[in-house]
Amino acid sequence: MTMPDDDILAPRKSRSGSTFPGAGARGPIIDQDGHEIRPETLEQGFREFRFEFGQGNPFGNLTREQRIARIEAIAKLLDVAFVLPGTNIRYGIDGLIGLIPVVGDIITTAISLWLVREARALGAPWYITARMLGNVALDGVVGIVPFAGDAFDVMFRANMRNVRLLRRWLDKQPKM
Repeated sequence: MTMPDDDILAPRKSRSGSTFPGAGARGPIIDQDGHEIRPETLEQGFREFRFEFGQGNPFGNLTREQRIARIEAIAKLLDVAFVLPGTNIRYGIDGLIGLIPVVGDIITTAISLWLVREARALGAPWYITARMLGNVALDGVVGIVPFAGDAFDVMFRANMRNVRLLRRWLDKQPKM
């Protein structure tokens, strides 16, 4: 049994007035605090929520400082987010994902390359991005070596180095 195209584009209303079959027989809608939610307010909220693909940047228009903060947050997550218990050794998800042979290193190298791209979008000159790419390349090539490469990832911290390079360059720029 196939559904007519009209039902796909505009579903029929059931006898209870809802567009979902059997929705009226379920009882009141309760939020996580135990309070009843009126169906009218719920329908209003769904009418306001829309996401249109192809309409600009899904991250929104970020300011320069917000982009820098995002780069720093991702670099910290990749390189120094966690502490090895009983020691002072910090590591991030770069070292953890890198434990997956080859694929893990490709994933973390791709994320690191995205950070370099973001730095370039912020206006970093070619010599800064070249040094950043060198750090990513060294991290990616040595990271392929099983276990020793993962230890190198934890100690080298290419993303934090790149953020430091970018931050030093940004601090030298005149304030606008």
